[in-house]
Amino acid sequence: MVRPVSLGRIGAPHGVRGWVRVQSYARPPESILEFDRWLVGVGDGYREYEVAEARVQPNGIIVRLDGCEDRDAAAALRHADVAVPRDALPEAGPDEWYWADLEGLAVETVDGTPLGTVEQLLETGANDVLVVHGDRERLIPWVPGTFVRSVEPSAGRLIVDWDPDF
Repeated sequence: MVRPVSLGRIGAPHGVRGWVRVQSYARPPESILEFDRWLVGVGDGYREYEVAEARVQPNGIIVRLDGCEDRDAAAALRHADVAVPRDALPEAGPDEWYWADLEGLAVETVDGTPLGTVEQLLETGANDVLVVHGDRERLIPWVPGTFVRSVEPSAGRLIVDWDPDF
């Protein structure tokens, strides 16, 4: 099975009827509600839930998942990952990638020096950052054309213009 793509995280219960707050990683945040079925990280795996009701409020998104009828059930889901199958996402446009597609790619410099693999991406105020684990951890700004020269998912690699000693 292909690893699901994380779109958010369940937060605190909201009220007593099974509603939960949701932190969305999607852009825009409310686009997480375009998916009517979520894979929710429960224990060592995922359990599929249908989104029964949802509201976008000024302070965030709240949802009630089918089968989650009271505050105790909602509290049991706190901090759970919200994901969807990779094939449920629309195709990325040209020169666009989902972060999940970049994680695990081998990172090499333009001259072929291996730096490691993309462990994760971080969202910062200025630009996103690749966290690359190899002989040590490197933080490489996601700046296409400057530091990120090419992304080749089919070859399993990402080429960067980066000093290996930095």
